[in-house]
Amino acid sequence: MHTAIDLSADRERAVSIVDVSRETLGRLDRYVELLLVWQSRMNLISRSTIPSLWTRHVADSLQLLELVELPAASTPSAAGGGRKGGVWLDLGSGAGFPGIVIACALAGVTGAQVHLVESNLKKVSFLREAVRDIKIPAIVHAARIEKMASALGGNVDYVTARALAPLPELLELIAPFLKKGAKVVLPKGQDLGRELTQATKSWNIEASSVPSKTSKTGQILIVHALSKRVVTLPPGQRRG
Repeated sequence: MHTAIDLSADRERAVSIVDVSRETLGRLDRYVELLLVWQSRMNLISRSTIPSLWTRHVADSLQLLELVELPAASTPSAAGGGRKGGVWLDLGSGAGFPGIVIACALAGVTGAQVHLVESNLKKVSFLREAVRDIKIPAIVHAARIEKMASALGGNVDYVTARALAPLPELLELIAPFLKKGAKVVLPKGQDLGRELTQATKSWNIEASSVPSKTSKTGQILIVHALSKRVVTLPPGQRRG
């Protein structure tokens, strides 16, 4: 059994940072409860971040929803159909940030679906248990990220990844989805400027960033367009 930790103050801080409905908060409470139980058996998140779990992980994930256009309520879509909540793809979901949190927030929204991609089978077990228990619109894929572009095709509206890889490597993974029209929102840390400098050596990037609401140094990168940079050789120089 996990040791009881009083997260009430941190929970209140998180709720003051992002707008959360009563129903969503109930689902998030259950998610945090499950996470702490599983954390006692396996390392889902860094132990040092548990006291700030709500602000550092939950609110940090929820703020991504404010950067995309989503319906305010679960109203039936007019004329039958339409993906009002959008289809999300969370790469390297880990303990479920931001994917499970986003699914908790979109549980009552028409057409919402979150695909969680994780290759660690122990974490996959936790994610599937959370999805079943909380009854949220999410599907867990125990798969390598590279295979998801062909599996999902162009049926992805939003792509996110949190603490998965440095930007140059991350761009390789998201490029296929961006090409098919997905919007990409990536929580990043204080090294974003350096990562962008490194990434632009190989990529032409159209992107903007907004400050994180949960970290003084964090930023969220919104990638609008992406293409491989063509390296031109000097006249007379040939490839060996």
